[in-house]
Order: sequence, then structure tokens, then C-alpha cells
Amino acid sequence: MASGLSGSGGGENRLVSLPLSRIRVIMKSSPEVSSINPDAIFLIAKATELFVQYLATHSYKHGQGKENKALTYSDLSRTAEKSETFQFLADILPKKILASKYLKMLEREKEGEQEEEEEEEEESSENEEAS
Repeated sequence: MASGLSGSGGGENRLVSLPLSRIRVIMKSSPEVSSINPDAIFLIAKATELFVQYLATHSYKHGQGKENKALTYSDLSRTAEKSETFQFLADILPKKILASKYLKMLEREKEGEQEEEEEEEEESSENEEAS
């Protein structure tokens, strides 16, 4: 399919922006894959480009970067967080926070875990005393 559209050999590169050799390497890194059809590599590259284009367009339209005519990481992160379509990217595109805020969050979590452990110890000691 792809070879018919693009001519012979390296002509496929003109129809996609992503390097097909890199996509081939990524696909071959999977232990389940033994051989890869060149048309499959081309289609994966094209689908990836279209997905990235859609993500960028959606993020730009719904983001705050329109004022500066720029797409920012915050726009992408907000899209991943708010849009149901891109929810699966929330872990990959987390909201940026300051290191100081992150450290405070870690401290609070640690304190919360310590309190939970203390409560569990108290409950287990009460249960032992009761029996």
C-alpha cells in the first residue's frame, strides 16, 4: 500500500516526517515481533504523526497559549488532564509543579503514612489485649 503511493524505496520518507528506521528499531525491540512489513512501519509512522497533530491542535485550541500564538507544555498537560480522549496521557504529561511544592507533598504523604502505621499498631495492640 505505502510503496504504491510513494514510489520505490526511500520515497516513503517524503510522506512522513518521522524517521522510519527509528520506528523499525522501536517495533523490533518488542520480543513478540519477529518480522515487520515495511507498509506496517509506514502506517505506524503516519498514524503517530496524525495523533501528534491532533493532540497539538486540540491543546492549542483549548489552551491558553493562543494569546501568545504558542503551544506550551501546560496546554498539553491540561489537555491530558481534562480531555477524556487524552486521559491516558495524564501520567506521561503531568502538571508541572515547583520542587518545593513537590517536597511538601512528599512530607505530607510521609506523615500520613506514619499516622496510618501508628493507628494500625494501636488497633493491633488493642485486639491482642482484648483476646
